[in-house]
Parts: sequence; structure tokens; C-alpha cells
Amino acid sequence: MNSSDIKLKTNEKNIDISIVNKKANITYLTRNGLLEPLGQSQVMSYLRGLSNHYRITLITYEKSKDLLNTKLMDQAHIECSKHSIRWLPQRFTPTPKFIAPVLSIFKMIWLIKKESEKHEIKLIHARSYLPAFVALIINRFMGIPFIFDMRALWPEELIAAGKIGRESLMHRVIELAEKYILARSAAVVSLTNAAVNYLKKKYLSELKNKHITVIPTCVDLKRFTPSNRKFNKINVHGCIGTILSGWFRTDLLSRWIKIAASRDGNSHFEILTFDNPIKVRNIIDPNNKLIDRLNIFSVHSEEIPSTIRDHDISIMFFTEGLSKLGSMPTRLAEALGSGIPVIVNKGVGDLDDIIKKNNIGIIVDGDSEKHMEEAFEKLQILLQDPELPNRCLNIAETVFSLDKGTMAYHKVYKEILDRKST
Repeated sequence: MNSSDIKLKTNEKNIDISIVNKKANITYLTRNGLLEPLGQSQVMSYLRGLSNHYRITLITYEKSKDLLNTKLMDQAHIECSKHSIRWLPQRFTPTPKFIAPVLSIFKMIWLIKKESEKHEIKLIHARSYLPAFVALIINRFMGIPFIFDMRALWPEELIAAGKIGRESLMHRVIELAEKYILARSAAVVSLTNAAVNYLKKKYLSELKNKHITVIPTCVDLKRFTPSNRKFNKINVHGCIGTILSGWFRTDLLSRWIKIAASRDGNSHFEILTFDNPIKVRNIIDPNNKLIDRLNIFSVHSEEIPSTIRDHDISIMFFTEGLSKLGSMPTRLAEALGSGIPVIVNKGVGDLDDIIKKNNIGIIVDGDSEKHMEEAFEKLQILLQDPELPNRCLNIAETVFSLDKGTMAYHKVYKEILDRKST
């Protein structure tokens, strides 16, 4: 399978989507918060559809500031109740640095054990590595199957961020856990084909006969819709999401904005982020040369789609290398669903293949100003294509549709439960 073939692998004709009287109990475990934008877009969005077929218990870890927001909490409880989802929010504790995750693991184990005593858990959906390690322990002692929804290559991300060293004790421990999780999981879900290819080479025996399902980050295309306006030039250069995470190339973003501002005096720039706007401006425009042309702000999650619709291009530059092979940025799906082409750097997950194959944006070939200028010129040519917005929408619907993503998860659940019952 080529990495460009990232369409959701699901055969809808073979899926029984009827709602049975007795739904299987599924526990969904994540260290992300339901009250965070990611929790809404990449957890709750799928669970709404899956709750039609399964009885779901959702365990999340919420930031303290979110737990204090009674309005958000009430809304989340109402939404979960509406879909018969049992939500068990826990407090996320980031410190002490290494002790906190260990304590979190023990608490997750205790929660799952407690749940299994009350309800017959048929399957654990573990989102990312620490929840998957918990699910591995539960599987070892209680036999409950689990899905390793890996999201990204966490060991490589930790190395790229400078949090651990390659071949350090912590790195070896995490890789050992990764090996056993992959081997013991009932199913593995990856965001990209690039990560699948890497893992299958790294873990030849553990993954020899294991199918890994590729489900990229999907979005609700009923929310992210295009504007009706037509354009053949860029007025607003948009950038969505955090840029201070350590995974974003702020140097490339600054370089792009500098080139675009000098080449087009009418261009404006919007960075839609929850990051500190003062810190962002100090990095992107330290001399305030673009004070009237660069807007850095945040909006409530329900306002994000309408804000993106005002953009003419979406810029996203990420760190490259092994750490990003498993990454599929949500902001890509949000932009394409809005009919907006993208500017990216090469070497991130399956982005190169998706963009080149479908001609829905520009890939910057290097880090220099010359490379940025070349990309800017290519963009001007691409924008003359009247079918560009339609191509963006088509890829959003074909690859990143929430409905198809939910159906793909449903197929994974059903296959595991059917195997268990035979």
C-alpha cells in the first residue's frame, strides 16, 4: 500500500449498522481533556456516532482551569448524557514531571478495574501510549482486549522535543512498552501510512500478521464548510492552532509571512491560536513591522469554522523527521473542508503524498528565503486554477470525513467483538 492511498480502509457494505438491544460496553481512555478543543474534535466527535452502537464509558483527564469552568462542564455533561455516554472526568496533574504520569497510570488501572467490577467491559479503546500501557496491564490480568490508537510516534516526539535522549533508559523503557503494546493489542490504529511502514520495518515479528488500520484526523464537514466567495489571489494568510508547542516551525512561518508581505502589499495575516499572542508576535514580528497586518487571536470552538472561512490560504509548518511520520494535523482537514489550499513543508506524515497527488497546495522544498519565494510563485500559478477549491473539498470528503472516520472505528470495534464472541 502506497502512503498516498490514505483513504479510510472500510467496506461499509460489510458493516451491520443496526442498533442491537444489548450494546457492548466500551471504555474509552484518554489523557486528553474533553473540555479542550482536541477533546471535542478528536474524541467526542467520533463517540457521538459510535454511541449509537455501543454503551460507552469515557475517562478523560481535564485541566484544572477547565474543571473550574462550570458552564463548560455542564455543557459537556449534557452532551454526554444526550448520547448515553458515561463520562468520568479526572483531574490532569502535570507535575511532578516524571512522577505524575506514573501516578496517573496507577489511577487509570484502578479506574478500569473498578469499572470492570460494575460493568462487563468488552473492549478498551486506548488513545495514545500511556492509556495503551494501562490497557496492556489490564489485558494481562483481566483479559480485556484493547485498541492501541497510537495517534503519533510518541518516543520519537519525546526525542525531537529534547525531553529524553535516544538510547537513554527512559527511551528504552518506552520502546519496550511500545513493542509489547503493539504485539498484544487486538487492533492498532495509525494516523498515517508513513508510520505504518516505519513500524512494520521496526517490529517485523510483532507486526508480521497484524493489520494496522489507517484513520487520519477527521473533521465534521457539516461544520467546516467553504465560503461562497471566489478568489484567485491571497488576501488573508491563515494559520490555525498552536505554534508554540515545540512541534511547529515558527522560523518557517516567520519567513513565509516576511516574503508574502513584501511581495503583496495588500496581504494580511491571521494566526488563530490559544497561544499567548504577545509571545507569538515577539517571534513572528519582533519589530512590529506588520502591526496593522498581523492579527493574533483566539475564538471559542464554535466560532472556529466561520473564522477559517475568511482565510484564503492555510499555512502549516512542522518539525520534520521520524517524530512526525505519524502525524496528521487536524488543521489540514479543517482547511480543506473549508475549501482552502495549504502551504506545508515536506517530511510530515502523509502530507507530501496527499498534496502532490491531488494538487491542493504547495510544498516548500527547503528552509531558505529562496525556497519561500519559489513556493510563493508556485502558489500564484496554482490559484489561477478554478477547480482548486473543489479539489480541496473532494479530498476533505474522501479522506477526512468524520462520518467515514466513525464508520472505520465502528468496523474495528465490530471485528474485535466478533472475534471475541466466536
